[in-house]
Amino acid sequence: MNIVVQKYGGTSVGSVDKIKAVADKIIKKRAEGFQVVVIVSAMGKTTDELLSLAKAISDTPDPREMDMLLTTGEQVAISLLSMALISKGHSAVSFTGHQLNIQTTSLHQKARIKDISISRVIEAFEDNKIVVVAGFQGVTDNHEYTTLGRGGSDTSAVALAAKLGARCEIYTDVEGIYTMDPRKLTKARKINKISYAEMMEMASLGAGVMHYRAVEMANKYKIPLYVASTFSEEPGTIIQFEGEDSMEETVITGMASNLEDIQVTVINLPSSTGNLYRLFGQLADREVNVDMISHMITEDGKMYVSFTIPKEDLSIAEDIISNWQQEIPEIKWEINKNIAKISVVGLGMRTHSGVAAGVFKIMAENNIEIKMVTTSEIKITWVVDSCLEEKVITLIGKGFGLVTVE
Repeated sequence: MNIVVQKYGGTSVGSVDKIKAVADKIIKKRAEGFQVVVIVSAMGKTTDELLSLAKAISDTPDPREMDMLLTTGEQVAISLLSMALISKGHSAVSFTGHQLNIQTTSLHQKARIKDISISRVIEAFEDNKIVVVAGFQGVTDNHEYTTLGRGGSDTSAVALAAKLGARCEIYTDVEGIYTMDPRKLTKARKINKISYAEMMEMASLGAGVMHYRAVEMANKYKIPLYVASTFSEEPGTIIQFEGEDSMEETVITGMASNLEDIQVTVINLPSSTGNLYRLFGQLADREVNVDMISHMITEDGKMYVSFTIPKEDLSIAEDIISNWQQEIPEIKWEINKNIAKISVVGLGMRTHSGVAAGVFKIMAENNIEIKMVTTSEIKITWVVDSCLEEKVITLIGKGFGLVTVE
């Protein structure tokens, strides 16, 4: 069976006219001989509007009730898209995460997919129907609704593709993966092909086209991925494995920036590996994603530990540290909410020296202070003041040839 899973984001289904256009795109794929499963996000700004409603009721909405609220957005979108397909003469059926039994862990707003039952999808295929599925949501063993957090619809699409042995196409409002978000870097170049390793790094660093969890899952289950525009017939970007033909030979493939993290610095922590384990173990237990970490030991045996986490997890970090402070009153902490994380990524960094030196040279020549820095085999990430984000992106983009040349 020739199956393709397509995912359409909120901007792609943001109006009735756009939903009708998406229906035409799906019908075209169906005419090519594919059985089609479509994952749909909530329309336009629906999720943001639902979040605003919740915040108007409570500053700290109950996580379970938030999931009950947020799952309604996708239900509207899938029903309207199915209606559009049916009105154009094609059989279609929509499923919520609960109806399709997308089984997840029980952590509300950050659930992870455990398994998906595809029996209803196969039955729909046997009836020659297009299947439309609500992204971003699932259900626990106790029949509680859950949402998957950021990038949840991408993750839903890849998970279904993995279960069905299908390829996965992600449609959005841009024509593929760019060297940098074109809204931040004017004349950023579109990348024709990118490796899973590079895409995972860029996604984890804030590149908004695809979420890290989805790329990681596609890599794990060897799912072919293609990212393109809903509104254009221009070729998109193929995400592929290292060693496949026609990989672009560049030192730096792309750049990402992120304004959604904060820097937490813990001061006067007694120096021991056990205390590092306690701090980061408790953050991990509460599903807080820690990215950059640096620490320094003072002459009197105290540690200064600095790390970055998503802004949304600040209250968790404060709770953990304040509880610890009750045991050791001299422990203090500082929060820097105004940071930008800038990263460059490229497989070519494995074999080409001088990338870090080039970054630091550009920063030094422009008197830009670097607050933290981390490196890996194919990535360099550094932190600057958030007010400098645009300037740094422009400098690095030009300095490393990430823009089109006229």
